[in-house]
Amino acid sequence: MTQSELSTSQALRNAHTGDIWLFRGRKLADRAIHVATTSPINHVAMAVTLDDLPPLLWHTEIGRSLEDVWTGEHNRGAQLNLLSEAIEVWTEKYEQQAWVRRLDAPITTEMEDQLLRVIAAYQGRPFPRTRQLAGKWVSGRVRRQASETAVYCAQLVAITYRKMGLLDPKKPANWYDPGRFWSGHRLELQGGTLGSEIPVAPPG
Repeated sequence: MTQSELSTSQALRNAHTGDIWLFRGRKLADRAIHVATTSPINHVAMAVTLDDLPPLLWHTEIGRSLEDVWTGEHNRGAQLNLLSEAIEVWTEKYEQQAWVRRLDAPITTEMEDQLLRVIAAYQGRPFPRTRQLAGKWVSGRVRRQASETAVYCAQLVAITYRKMGLLDPKKPANWYDPGRFWSGHRLELQGGTLGSEIPVAPPG
């Protein structure tokens, strides 16, 4: 672990609802996303910390390696996982570099309520097929709202941020790709800011 990295335990200890988690891999599918979206990353997710629950990760993905704490099952698509297990799977099994961008914003009870409503509404929604994913992204470029029957990672995070009042609702959620949550794009939030990327070392 380099001096600028966080250990997994440090990342878990400092987790905060709304923190953005970013992942970059080198496999063919990962590189295809980088090229298609000109994004330095291929996956984005959001931390969830509520009451005395352990830190969680809210995201959507093709795989079903992780247990969804909402259902107790291993499902593809939108899912809520233990952050500790998600870090291990994404950095070790999927061989991806992880970063966290800390959200500096007060999280009110109303924002938490909105977050829980989003989780209840979107949990289990499938990840789009490749053609659907491309269509959603192209529609987003011209600011046309796409169907939310199936959602991809950046779309789900944008939906959640919008419902929590952190993103301007004028842009459709499918306008966002993973790279929009990278600091180079200077994502403009309402009522808060995101810090720079902090690399997170794999467990162990």
